[in-house]
Amino acid sequence: MTKSVLVLPGDGIGPEIIAEATRVLDSVNTRFDLGIETSEALVGGAAIDAEGSPLPADTLARAKAADAVLLGAVGGPKWDSLEMAQRPEKGLLGLRSNLNLFANLRPALLYPQLASASTLKPEVVSGLDILIVRELTGGIYFGEPRGVHTREDGVREGFNTYRYSEPEIERIARVAFDAAMKRNRKLCSVDKANVLEVTVLWREVVERVARDYPEVELSHMYVDNAAMQLVRAPKQFDVMVTGNMFGDILSDCAAMLTGSIGMLPSASMNDSGQGMYEPIHGSAPDISGQGKANPLATILSVAMMLQYSLQSPEAAEAIRSAVGRVLDQGLRTADIAGPNDTPVTTRAMGDAVLNALKV
Repeated sequence: MTKSVLVLPGDGIGPEIIAEATRVLDSVNTRFDLGIETSEALVGGAAIDAEGSPLPADTLARAKAADAVLLGAVGGPKWDSLEMAQRPEKGLLGLRSNLNLFANLRPALLYPQLASASTLKPEVVSGLDILIVRELTGGIYFGEPRGVHTREDGVREGFNTYRYSEPEIERIARVAFDAAMKRNRKLCSVDKANVLEVTVLWREVVERVARDYPEVELSHMYVDNAAMQLVRAPKQFDVMVTGNMFGDILSDCAAMLTGSIGMLPSASMNDSGQGMYEPIHGSAPDISGQGKANPLATILSVAMMLQYSLQSPEAAEAIRSAVGRVLDQGLRTADIAGPNDTPVTTRAMGDAVLNALKV
């Protein structure tokens, strides 16, 4: 049965890292006879330049029809002067909301070969394996009302609304509990219930859902303490679940524990199993076109796509194993290179993963 993947290279380093990821996808597609068909479309700044919209109607329609979406990155200073509603990031948010991609899975896994690349001591991060489950279509990023207005006294004022309903909280909580059941059965729910009423409700709903998962050890932590604990003793965590904004911040913090944000993939999924897969880093316009970008997070995002949306776990494991073999060989892009390493290019890292897949 044919499966369709829509590829969205996006902006900045997006096309460079997507080029390597699609080469890897093509390789396992042939090797495992997966019957995957890919096509490309525009999103973000590239779509603004070509069609005047960060999310053209054709791109959205094709994304809805695909089994999975593979995204590079969006945004850059070129478009920072545009009104908020027309910026590249609105294309990304539009995909998330229109596809109802409410569950964002962000693993923070430290490859043992990169323990020295972390800014933390190796004994603090060695063996790190955390899964952050972030609610992706609610919270302050989507809450209404929002905007900037001028008060009667002439002072401009910006405002956003942090809003969650019980059903939104319950469905992301169940995703997190289900994930915990498949791992070490520990779940930490992160909120700010001492200050924000919306997270008081969050905590109440998570505790109610916990009754259906008596095997899972549930704990709660305020977000400021969670940020500190991720740096102080990160291995205390197994699965973390939190809202949109807190998850955005904490997952980037966790990324640096692993040595580089260039190593971490992500999956954003809806109830039907359709997902959008992307590296958690941005478009890095400062190194765009220089062959310096690390494609491994995007390649590992392909592995997540094969596992979760395309039901090809054997191919997913082949990719993850290939990445491990490449790191064993000592190959490093600039972001994970040590003082005595000679960084390889984006293309060279892609070549190395392709060669490792042949083993």
